[in-house]
Amino acid sequence: MGATTEIDWDADVVADPEESYQSLVRSLQRTEGFSLFFVRCVPGDQADLVQRLQADLPALLMQRLELKEELVDGNLYQRVATLPNLQSINVLFISGLEKSLDPYVKSGYGGQGDYYKLDTVPRVLGHLNLQRERFRDDFSFCFVFFLNAFGIKYIARRAPDFFDWRSGIFEFVPDSETVGKLTQELQGDYDEYLAWSHTQRLDRIRDIQAILEEDQQTPDQQASLWIEKGNILSADRNYEAAITSYDKALEFKPDYHEAWNNRGNALSDLGRKEEAITSYDKALEFKPDYHEAWYSRGNALSALGRKEEAITSYDKALEFKPDYREAWNNRGNALSALGHKEEAITSYDKALEFKPDYHEAWYNCGNALSALGRKEEAITSYDKALEFKPDYHEAWYNKACFYGLQKNVDLAIATLQQAINLDSEYREMAKTDSDFDGIRQDDRFRSLLNPNFAS
Repeated sequence: MGATTEIDWDADVVADPEESYQSLVRSLQRTEGFSLFFVRCVPGDQADLVQRLQADLPALLMQRLELKEELVDGNLYQRVATLPNLQSINVLFISGLEKSLDPYVKSGYGGQGDYYKLDTVPRVLGHLNLQRERFRDDFSFCFVFFLNAFGIKYIARRAPDFFDWRSGIFEFVPDSETVGKLTQELQGDYDEYLAWSHTQRLDRIRDIQAILEEDQQTPDQQASLWIEKGNILSADRNYEAAITSYDKALEFKPDYHEAWNNRGNALSDLGRKEEAITSYDKALEFKPDYHEAWYSRGNALSALGRKEEAITSYDKALEFKPDYREAWNNRGNALSALGHKEEAITSYDKALEFKPDYHEAWYNCGNALSALGRKEEAITSYDKALEFKPDYHEAWYNKACFYGLQKNVDLAIATLQQAINLDSEYREMAKTDSDFDGIRQDDRFRSLLNPNFAS
C-alpha cells in the first residue's frame, strides 16, 4: 500500500481578511446550485461575518445551522433535510462540526503534531464521504462550513472525497490585537469550570484551541491559553491531558509559577505525590511567596505521611497569607495525626476565626476534643458542624458513637439513624464498632442494624 498523500488544502488560500471577504462575496454571487465552501475563522467572528454577508447580498436567502452537540449518528444529511424553507435557501452556514470530531482526537491534542486517531474515521466524516452525491443531488444551494484550522485539516485528512469537492477555502485570520482580546476573554475561574457540564468544558476547550492555532500570539498569550486549557481539563478530571497542557504552557514561559503549581495539583490528583512536590518546588523557585503552592505542597507531604514537613509548608503558606483558613485546618490535621491534639485544636480555632461556618474545621476540632476525652465539647463541635452542613454524615456518626459509649440508647439510635439515612454504609460499620458494645443487645439497636430482626 502506498503512503497517504498529504492534502495541501491551503495552497490556494487568500490570507488577507478583506481580500478573503471580497472573494467570498464574489463566489457566493456567481454560485448556482450545489457548492461547497470552507471558511476558517474564530468562533466569535462567525455571527459578524454572516451579518455582513446578509447586508451585502440581500438577494440571497441565508440560513444558519448551528450544531450544538456531537452528531452521534453522524447523519448531517438528515439535519439539513429537515430544515424549514429548504427549497428557498441559497446559502447555508454550518458551524459546530468540530463537536463531532472530538471523540476521534487524541487526548490533549494541540495545534501542532500528531493528534489524529489514524485507525478510525469520525462517523460524521464517514457519512459525508459516502453521501456526497446525495448532498449534490438533493440540495441545490451553497454550503459554507465554519471551521477552525484544526477542523479543516481534519476533514482534509479524514474525509478527502467530500473535501475534494470544495469550491473554495477562505481564511479570516485575526490580527494580534484581536487575538489578545480573545485570549483575555477566554480566561476563566476554576471553580466555575467545576460547576460546568462536560459539554460546556469541551466547548471552551474548542474555543481555546481555535485561538491557539492562530499565528498572531505572544509567548505569554500562548502560555496563558495552555494553562487555561489545562485548568478546564483538570476540572473535567482528565489529569493526564491537563499535565500535557501545563507542560506546553511551560514551554512558552518556563517561569510560569501558576503552571508549575497547577501541574503539581494534577499530579497530586493522580496520586503522584513526589512528582507533585517537585512541581510545587519549581513554582516556589520562581515565586517564593506563593502561598497556594506552599499549601498544596503541604497537602502532598501530609498524604505521604511526612507530617512534620507538611506543617512547615503550612506555616510558610500562613506566613504569606495569615487568614488562609484551609491551611490552618490542614495544619491542625497534621498536628492531630502526630498526637499534638491541643495544638491541633488551636489551629482549628484559627481556621474558625476566619470562617465561623467552616464545617470541616468544626468537625476536625470535635475529633481532637474527643481524643482528649473532652466528649461534651466534642459534641458541641459536631453540632456546630451540623448547623452549617446538616447532611454531614461523619458528624452524625461520631455523635452516635459518643452516645453509644454513654449507653444513651435513644440518642445513639437517633443519631445513627441520621448517619445511615445519609450513607447506608454506616449500618455495616456500626455492626463491628466497639463504641456501640454497651447497647448492642438492645432490641431497638439490633433492629436498626438488621431491619429483618424480630424481637
